[in-house]
Amino acid sequence: MDTDIKMSVKATDTKAQYDNKAKQLLGHKIILAYILVNTVAEFKGMKPADVVQYIEGEPYIGSVPVDAGVTNIENQDKVVGLNTENSEINEGMIRFDIIFYVRMRDGLSQIIVNVEAQKAEPSGYDILNRAIFYVSRMISSQKGRDFVKSNYNDIKRVYSIWICMNMDNHSMSYIHLTKENIIGSHDWKGDINLLNIVLLGLAEDLPERNEKYELHRLLGALLSSKLNVNEKLDIIENEFQIPLEEDIREDVNEMCNLSQGIEDRAFEKGTENGLAEAIRRMNKKGYSMQQVSDMLDMDIAKVKRIIEEKE
Repeated sequence: MDTDIKMSVKATDTKAQYDNKAKQLLGHKIILAYILVNTVAEFKGMKPADVVQYIEGEPYIGSVPVDAGVTNIENQDKVVGLNTENSEINEGMIRFDIIFYVRMRDGLSQIIVNVEAQKAEPSGYDILNRAIFYVSRMISSQKGRDFVKSNYNDIKRVYSIWICMNMDNHSMSYIHLTKENIIGSHDWKGDINLLNIVLLGLAEDLPERNEKYELHRLLGALLSSKLNVNEKLDIIENEFQIPLEEDIREDVNEMCNLSQGIEDRAFEKGTENGLAEAIRRMNKKGYSMQQVSDMLDMDIAKVKRIIEEKE
C-alpha cells in the first residue's frame, strides 16, 4: 500500500477512535447530569450528583439509527429501545451520538434527550436544520413505542443538545416553539414545549471558572486537545467534584493519547508536504533529480514521483 494511503487510513482510523471515545466520555451519567442541569429547566439549580438518579438505564451511544423506520424496536423492555440496525443504500446508517430517557422530578413524566458532538460547526449544511430533523425523528419514532393510535397527549418532550468544538467564541442558544396570536387569543390545547434544541459552542481556550461558563469549562476540559491527562483530571475532580472512577480515568487517558496521535500525524503530513515543496523548488531551479536525491538522501524514484505529481 502506498505510504500516503497508509497514513490516510491510519489518520482516519485514529479520528474515528477519537470520535467514539469522545462519545463514550460524554456518555458517563455524571457528565450527562451536568449537561441536564445546564440545559433542562426542571433540573436547573440541582446538584448534578442528584440528577444522575433520574437518567434511566444506560445511555445508548452511537447505536441508535436516526433514519425513518428503524428507530423503534419490538422489545419494550429496553430502556431506550432504539437500537434496531439497518443500512441506507447511498450514505450508510446515521446514528444518534447519545440518546437516553430521563425521568422528571415528579416521578411520572419522562423526556428523551439526545447529545451530539461535532468537532466544528459543519460547513456542508446548516447545523440547525440537522438538529430540527433529529428532534422531529425523536418525536415521530415514539409512535408505537411511547404512544399508540391517536394518543398524542402521551408524546414525550425531546431535547437535542449539540456540542460544537473549535468555535470562535463560547456560546449557547436555546431553540423552541413559540406561539404568536394573529387574530384573537384562543387558548389552543397542547404542549408547546415538546421540541427543544440547544446549540452549545466551545472555543479552543477554556473559559474562566465561573457559574456562567460552568458547562463550557467542563466540556472544554474533557474534549480539549491542549490539556494533558493530569490537567484534565485535576479540573474534573477538584473543580467539579466528579469522582474519578476507573472508567472515566481510562476514557480521559485514551482521549489524550488519540488526540496526540492525530496531532503527530498532522505534523508528519505537514513535514512531508514541506519537503515535497522543497523538492519541487529545487527541480524548478535546475537541480537534476539525481542531485536532489543525493542532497536529501532520498530514493530517486520518490523524488521523481513527487515532481511528477505536481506536474
